[in-house]
Amino acid sequence: MNSTELNELWKKVLGEIEIEVSKAIFLTLFKNTSLLSLETNIASVAAPSAMIIDLLKKRFQDLIQKTLEKHVGEKIDLIFVPKTMPDKKEDTGPLFVVQEEKSERTIGHLPRVRPDYTFQNMAVSSSNQLAFISAQTVAQKIGTIYNPLFIYGPVGVGKTHLMQAIANHVYQKDPTRKIIYTTSEEFTNEVVEAIRTNNTSQMKQRFRSVYLLLIDDVQFIAGKDRVQEELFHTFNILIDYSAQIVLSSDRPPQEIKKLEKRLSSRFAGGLTVDIEAPDFELKTAILLIKAKKYGIDLSVEIAKIIADKVQDVRSLEGTLLRILTEAKTLGTEITENLARKALSDRGEEEKKEHVHPEDIIKNVCTFYDIKPTQIKGPKRDASLAKARQVAMYLLKKELNLSLVEIGNILGGRDHTTIMYGIEKVENNLSTKTQIYSEIMGITKSLRE
Repeated sequence: MNSTELNELWKKVLGEIEIEVSKAIFLTLFKNTSLLSLETNIASVAAPSAMIIDLLKKRFQDLIQKTLEKHVGEKIDLIFVPKTMPDKKEDTGPLFVVQEEKSERTIGHLPRVRPDYTFQNMAVSSSNQLAFISAQTVAQKIGTIYNPLFIYGPVGVGKTHLMQAIANHVYQKDPTRKIIYTTSEEFTNEVVEAIRTNNTSQMKQRFRSVYLLLIDDVQFIAGKDRVQEELFHTFNILIDYSAQIVLSSDRPPQEIKKLEKRLSSRFAGGLTVDIEAPDFELKTAILLIKAKKYGIDLSVEIAKIIADKVQDVRSLEGTLLRILTEAKTLGTEITENLARKALSDRGEEEKKEHVHPEDIIKNVCTFYDIKPTQIKGPKRDASLAKARQVAMYLLKKELNLSLVEIGNILGGRDHTTIMYGIEKVENNLSTKTQIYSEIMGITKSLRE
């Protein structure tokens, strides 16, 4: 076949595929493909990147093959090739870690968004490739494609990282743009407070004048009629003005019970992508990224040992810190034997009963020799502030409570105070040995 015939054939194939898949999937994965050749029953299909090729192979190879065979009238074998030769530095395998690029300018910190949650330091594999590509596309084309972007998946798979990566990308490009990242619980609280103070106009202006709105854990607005009504109208206004909306949930829109149909329809009106639980390769890459963050010289082999034993992705960082603390205590390097021992100890601890928030408060207070009423009280003495921040960190890391929940537990503190406290502990963990020992000591007492 000549190039004209190949192009005509591929247009027919894509025309049928477009009917079979969602518009967003078609635009993301199929639109920029082409049929390079068809010889001796072998079809060569070109795609823009190794990631897209991998997704086409895993999710849609049968569909492409079946559709192509229908038009050709004989059995076809598929070969996927990149449209252009990859750069020598590019990792074209199924797993890669995006290398950090030097920023051309230094800008302030975007409120409520972690500056380290970027596309550049996120590990990517087959479990989160489509979500990663989609988030990057949205960040580069705000309000013009995939609006809204709805990301769903179980706890700890990187939904918040991707959302905040979008926010960081847009903010880095133009800090003057109005960006709001919030959780559904915080959005609910703002609606309730606006109603209570008879000041809904200010609240509406705040959310309806943004360039980019990101709402995490949106499933928690289910059953809250007034909140859903407010979000519905906000949603419509933002879409009309080509503002971008990004949402995350632990399930797809149609599976959120007590969610109004009109809102569920809006949620599903753009692109809905899932993130699966991380595979072994992705967990290994995450560990290597975390090790680099804390200045740890961690070998790939040791990272593999940890990734093989730790199933919960949220426990990866804690396990890594445990191993680092033990190595520092013993005055030795992190070895395979040390890692295996720490993992064995962790396995024993996981057999203990589930930890409750008050257990964490009690153990923090015992460790620092203070009373629960003090840690929850208004005083800001240095010793109390440190203990309080450690409690914030452990409530987040051990129980994955929201900032608002932690604030309520610690005497009704504002979520920004909680976020600051957690970030301060995290920053200290990378530079101060003492805080490692203190946190590990408290954590150990929790499991006894």
